[in-house]
Amino acid sequence: MVSKQQSDTQSRFLDRNAHKATSPKAVRAVEMPGLYFLAELNEFRNLGKGPGTMKVPYAKKWRKEIDKLRQIALDCDLTEELKWGKPCFTFVKKNVVIVIPLKESCAVSFFKGALLKDPKHILERVGEHTQAGRWIKFTSLREIAALRSTVKDYLYEAIELEESGKKIELKKPSEYPIPEELQRRLDDNAVLSAAFATLTPGRRKSYIFHVSSAKQAQTRAVRAEKCVPMILSGRGFNEFPR
Repeated sequence: MVSKQQSDTQSRFLDRNAHKATSPKAVRAVEMPGLYFLAELNEFRNLGKGPGTMKVPYAKKWRKEIDKLRQIALDCDLTEELKWGKPCFTFVKKNVVIVIPLKESCAVSFFKGALLKDPKHILERVGEHTQAGRWIKFTSLREIAALRSTVKDYLYEAIELEESGKKIELKKPSEYPIPEELQRRLDDNAVLSAAFATLTPGRRKSYIFHVSSAKQAQTRAVRAEKCVPMILSGRGFNEFPR
C-alpha cells in the first residue's frame, strides 16, 4: 500500500519530469529501474580487480541486498551515481542516501538522517561523533522486504528535506573540548602546541575524537602520547605520512 506521503511526493516528481517522459533514457529508467546505471554498478562490483580502482570491502558478500536497496531508491526517482566507490543516490545533484556494505551488515545511510522524524525508531548514528548521517542496517533480503515501505517513506521525507533547503547546523571543531590527556601535552610542549594550532580544523578534530573515545584515562594518555609525532608532522590521525 502506498502511503499518502509517497503518493504526494510521487505526484510532484511526475509533474516535474513529465517533459522527460518520452526520452529513451527516461523510458529505460521506468521500464528497467534495476538495470539503471548498469555500467556504474558493474564497476562497483568489480572494484579492486583492476589497476586504479578503489577496493570496497564486503561488496560481493552483500550483492543481493545492495541490488534490492538500489531498486528501492530508484523507485523513488532518485538519480544513481558512483561515489566513494559505492552506489549513491542524489536529488538535483544533492546527496540523499548511499548504500554501504559492512562486515556484518549492509546499510542504507541518509546524509541528513538527523533531520528525519524516524517514527519507527530504526535509524542509528553512523558513528559516535556523527552529527548528520544516520543509517539503517540490514542482514538479509527478508529484513529489507519487511521494511521496504518504511524505507521508501524515509527516502521521500529525505527528498522533501532537500526540496525545502533545510540544513543541519554542524558543530564547529573548536566547540569540541580537547581531552585533558592531550591538553596536558600541548601545555607542556610549546612546539607541539604550535603544530596542533596550525592543523586544519578537521585534523584537530580527528585527534580530539581519537583520544577522547577511549573510556579509561590510562588509554587516553597512551593515545595522546602516540599522537605527538603525527601532530608534529602536520598530518591528521589515520593519514599516511607524506
